[in-house]
Amino acid sequence: MTEAGIGRVLVASLHQGIADLLPTRLEFYENWLSPDGLRHGTIGLAPLNAVLSFLRQEGEPYHLITRRAGEYAAEWTVASQWPVHRSMIRSMPAWMRARVALRLARRTIRGTYVGTRVVTKLRRGKGTFDVRGSLFCSIRDSSSEQLCGFFAATLARFLGLYSVPGEVHLDQCRAVGAPSCLIAISLDRRRARSVTSLMPRE
Repeated sequence: MTEAGIGRVLVASLHQGIADLLPTRLEFYENWLSPDGLRHGTIGLAPLNAVLSFLRQEGEPYHLITRRAGEYAAEWTVASQWPVHRSMIRSMPAWMRARVALRLARRTIRGTYVGTRVVTKLRRGKGTFDVRGSLFCSIRDSSSEQLCGFFAATLARFLGLYSVPGEVHLDQCRAVGAPSCLIAISLDRRRARSVTSLMPRE
C-alpha cells in the first residue's frame, strides 16, 4: 500500500495501461502518476481520483485502460510468486487451481484500496465477487456505463493464468446505481475435470 492506502499494483498497472494505450497522453497523466511517486509509493487518493476522472473523459480508452490494468495486476501478482510455488500450483487439479485463482483475485482486489472489501460466494461452480468501496465507482453523479471493469479483468486473468475454464461477467456496478459492484463467475466444472495447466514451465 502507498501512504494513502492505495495499492501500488493498482497505481503501477494504471500507469502501464496508459503507456500502452494512450502513449501520447502519458506525460499529461504523469502530472499525477509521477515516476518518483510510483517508486516511493507516495501517490495519494486525490491524484489517483484525478487520473480516473480524466480517464473517464477519454471515453472508450477508459474501459480499455482499466481492463488492461486489471490484467497487469493479475500477471504481476503471479510473476512475483516463487518459481517453486508456481510449479506446485501448476501440478494441482483444476478445481484446486480454481480456488487458488479466486483467493488471489480476492486478495489483489482488496489490495487496490484500504477501503475496498470483497465478499465471495461460490457453490457448484457458480458464484459472485461482491466488491464494495470501489475507487473506480466513487463518482458524484451516476454513470450510464459500468466503470469497474478493472475488477472483472483481474479475476478473468487470474483464471486464465491458472488455466481454469470459466467465464466472468460484470453484472452490477455501483456507478450506475447498484448498491455494490457485482461480478458473476461461472466455472466449467466438466472441463475442469480434465483440463491440464497451460502455465509455462520454469
